[in-house]
Parts: sequence; structure tokens; C-alpha cells
Amino acid sequence: TGMPAGSGVQHIFGPRAHEPPKETRLSSSAIAVVSSSQCINAIETWVDTMVIGLGLCPFAQREILSHRVRFCMTPAIAETELMAALRNELTHLINDESIETTLLIHPNVLHDFHSYNQFLNVADDLLVDMALEGTFQIASFHPQYQFAGTEPDDAENYINRSPYPILQLLREARVADAVYHHPNTQAIVERNIMQMNKLGLNAARSLLNACYTHNQPDRV
Repeated sequence: TGMPAGSGVQHIFGPRAHEPPKETRLSSSAIAVVSSSQCINAIETWVDTMVIGLGLCPFAQREILSHRVRFCMTPAIAETELMAALRNELTHLINDESIETTLLIHPNVLHDFHSYNQFLNVADDLLVDMALEGTFQIASFHPQYQFAGTEPDDAENYINRSPYPILQLLREARVADAVYHHPNTQAIVERNIMQMNKLGLNAARSLLNACYTHNQPDRV
């Protein structure tokens, strides 16, 4: 299950498809410290209005309605603390098979996209260290996300831009099963790029910015 499947676009419940060039560096932006409820509400709003609302992921709504998506914010302020939180969430998923995927939100660390992108390699190494390679995958979303071959202001980058940095933990077998049973995953990729570019930079930016201020009640 996940956000756009196939090559060229990140999944919300699937593996990274292509990363930006290693030399890509975007200016870091200060992210205000927020409460856990504010942070999670912003991400829930993003999932509702952009991931599901724009139809970027054909699988997300089913998992949300089934309460199988875990939204978790870590107060980590250093990469070592984030690694500890990631290890804990992986352990949580091992022990609770009712959860399809975890969105591990980390608003206070890795604000810079280049640093965040480098951290993904360390995160993948953790899967190997925990003997979980092939069992779980880690997908990525970030306020400054930039796909390879794009400019920072290309609207299609908003397919993977989220209000706060996120590491998404997925069960690899479920991802493979969803992709296998979908008739044309590449069509999802092409549609999402076309739709976001048609929507335009200003509208996409407005939708994302609205996630910070939208007063959405906590899920029951």
C-alpha cells in the first residue's frame, strides 16, 4: 500500500524510487518547535488534503479508514536520537502486525534536505543491522523534497513535500503485493506528475502551507 508506486516517484507506503543528486543542497529553513498534537495534526491534514485529496495515492484512504496508519512524532534533536526512535518504531511494527505503516515525524532534526537525504543511507544500514532488510522499507518525505532532474521550484516536487520531515516505515511484502495487484503503477506516476504540474507551484505551495494552520481534531 502506498503513495504513487512505480519508478520515478516516492511511495507513501513504498520504497524510494529515485533520489536527488548528491550535490543538491537546499538552504535550510528554521522549523518552529511544535507540540506533538500540532505536528501530527499537520501531517494528518497533509495526508487527507494532498495524498488522498489529490489522489496521489490510490491505497492510502483504505489504510486510513482501517486505522492501520500510525502517526508518531519524535522530539529528537540529534541524528543519534532519531536513530534510536527509528529502532524503537521498527521494533513496534515487529510486535504489532495490525499496523500497516508508521509515519515517524521528526520536526526538530534534519531540516536540511541534503543532510536528510544522506541520513537515509544510515537508516537503511539500520535495517541491515537489525536483520530487517527485505522485511521493512523506509520511504522519505520532506518540506524541501526534490526529485532528481527537477528544479527546486518545480511543482512536481510537492508530490513528496510534507509539512515536516518524515521517515515512513513499510512492510515490504505488503508493498510488493499492492504493486503486483495494481494494473498499471507507472500510470500513477505519470498522472501525479501531470496533475501537480497542472496545479502549479503557487497552488501546491498553498495547499502544503495550509496544513500548518488547519485546525483538524485528533483522530479517534
